Amino acid sequence: MTTMINKRLLIKNLLAHNDENSFYDKKRKIDIGFKEGKAKFLKHVCALSNSNPKNNSYIVIGVEDEDNKIIGVDFFDDSKIQNLINAYLTHPPIVQYENIPFPHLPDDKVVGLVTIRPIEQITSLRKNIWKYYGGSVFFRDGSISMPKVFDLEIKDVNSKIVAAIENHAQNNIQLTLDGVFDFMNKRQDYNPQYKVFKEYFVLCWSGDKKEVKDDVFFSRVDIELINEQVRLFYSALDEVSISYDSNSFNIVEYVRLGLYQSYKYYRLEETTIHFHDNANYSIDANLVFEPPQFDKKILHHIYNANNYLLEKLEKGMSFNSNEKADLENLAASYLICYLNGFNDALPKLEAIKPYLKSYDAKIYSSYKDTIRILRKVKYN
Repeated sequence: MTTMINKRLLIKNLLAHNDENSFYDKKRKIDIGFKEGKAKFLKHVCALSNSNPKNNSYIVIGVEDEDNKIIGVDFFDDSKIQNLINAYLTHPPIVQYENIPFPHLPDDKVVGLVTIRPIEQITSLRKNIWKYYGGSVFFRDGSISMPKVFDLEIKDVNSKIVAAIENHAQNNIQLTLDGVFDFMNKRQDYNPQYKVFKEYFVLCWSGDKKEVKDDVFFSRVDIELINEQVRLFYSALDEVSISYDSNSFNIVEYVRLGLYQSYKYYRLEETTIHFHDNANYSIDANLVFEPPQFDKKILHHIYNANNYLLEKLEKGMSFNSNEKADLENLAASYLICYLNGFNDALPKLEAIKPYLKSYDAKIYSSYKDTIRILRKVKYN
C-alpha cells in the first residue's frame, strides 16, 4: 500500500540534500543476476535496515558517485525481489524496487529506487553467500556498509530528516499535469493514452498496436503511474496484451522462444494493478510461464554446438556466417536447455556475458532479455 510521494522528486531531494549516509546509498548499478552482485545488494539492504529502525531507507541506482550525475540503468521488473530478501535474511525488511523515469534519459533507461521499510529488529544474513557468512550483521558507518559487533539497542537518529525529505516530495496537481504532458509528448509515435482511476490515479500508457486474428497485442509498451512518477512496465521487444476496467489495469507479457527459426509466443507473467477507494493501490504479479519442452536428442546436439561457440568466444576466434547466426540465439538456446533439465547450461549462460557484451550490442541486448526471463523463473 502506498501514499502518493512523487518518486522523481524524492530522488532529487535525496541527491540534493545528502551525501550517502546511514539512511541512503547510491549506486551506479547493481547486478543481482549473479552471486557477487546479489551478495553485495543483500549486504546493503541488511545494513540500511539495521541502521534505521524507525524510518525508510533508500538506495538510488543509476547515479555517478562523484558528481551525482543521473545516468540511469535498464528497466528492472522484478516483482519477486522480496523472495530473494526473505530467502537470505533473518528478520527481512519489506523491500520495494521501483523504476523512475527522468525526461532527459533515453527511452530504455530509468533510475532504480529501492525503498527499505523498517521492522525494528536486527536483520542478519541467514546463510552464506559469496564472501559473506551466515549470521553476519551489517550496519552503515557513514557511507560504508560493514559488519559490526553491536549492542541490542539501535539508535534512531534519522527519523526527522527522512520525514522532512519525504514531505518535500509529496505529489501535487501541477506535478501530475506536467507528468501527463511529458508522457504524451514523449510517446507520440506509439499512440499514448491516459486514464483516471478512482478520480485520483492517473495512468498513462502507449504501445505499438498489432492485431493477430481476434487478438490485439502491443510491443514497445510503456506504462507509468503519473502520481508517483513510477514506470510500472517497459518492454521494447515483447508482445503484451492490455485490458482494464474502472478498478484495475491488467498486463499479460509474452516472450518469444524457440529453436531453429521455429518460434512461438509463451505467456510469461500477468500483472494487475488494483486501484482502491482509499487512495491506495496494489500490484499483483503472477508468473504464468510454462517452459517449452523439446526432444532431448535435439537439445544435446544444440547444447554441444553452444559449448563449441562458447569455446571459440573464450579463445577470441573468428566465426563463419552460420556461427554468427547461431550466436544471436546462443543465450536463448542455453536458457531452453536449462528449462529442459540441462543444469550445466546455467553456469555457461553466466560465462558468455562478458564475451557477448564486447562482441555485439544487439546480441548483448537479447542476452539481457534472456536473463530477465531466467531471473523471473528462478525466483518462482
